[in-house]
Amino acid sequence: MEILEDTLANSVQMTEVRACLAESLPAEIEQLMKMYVEPLKVKAERKKTGRAAIAGAMRTEFERAGVWGLMRKRIAASLYTRAGDPMKIDCGYRAGSREATVGGVIRMLQAVSLEGDVEAAKGLAYSAPQLVEGVQRVEGAKLELTAIVEPLRAVSDTEDEAMERYRFGVEAMERQEIRVVTLSDLARVAETARVELRV
Repeated sequence: MEILEDTLANSVQMTEVRACLAESLPAEIEQLMKMYVEPLKVKAERKKTGRAAIAGAMRTEFERAGVWGLMRKRIAASLYTRAGDPMKIDCGYRAGSREATVGGVIRMLQAVSLEGDVEAAKGLAYSAPQLVEGVQRVEGAKLELTAIVEPLRAVSDTEDEAMERYRFGVEAMERQEIRVVTLSDLARVAETARVELRV
């Protein structure tokens, strides 16, 4: 112990040696390791923000409407655009009869957070024309692409620059005929899905 204290005094602090009464040496060593060496594991529940919060709210509303199980999830954009496209659309469904395999309207919904930056909005706007063309080619249907965003009031308490980014993101998507709705409209969107899927 003296040698360890002399050589490791700057990096390791030694405490007094104490006796310990134990029935099982391995069990007691494990207990001591938990008490003095291993870091405390505190369960910290992280509050979802941004896109994760929007996607979670979407799932909750669609489950409440009883349609989540009928919807396609994580739809690969590459099915409609080109190989290698990494984008995944959160969920979607074919409006009308469940038996229909061609024609009609396919509704795809994507959570887009405008809280931090607008890159997701720009990416969706960039991909929209190829998605529309690809859905027509592959599914023989019209695509209605909807972006679910946080309400403007959620970012309006911050600086003017954040509001400008928010408006820029909305306008970028609307220019590509992407329907933009806020979380406050989500219940209505889910009800429409329930009616169209005839649940």
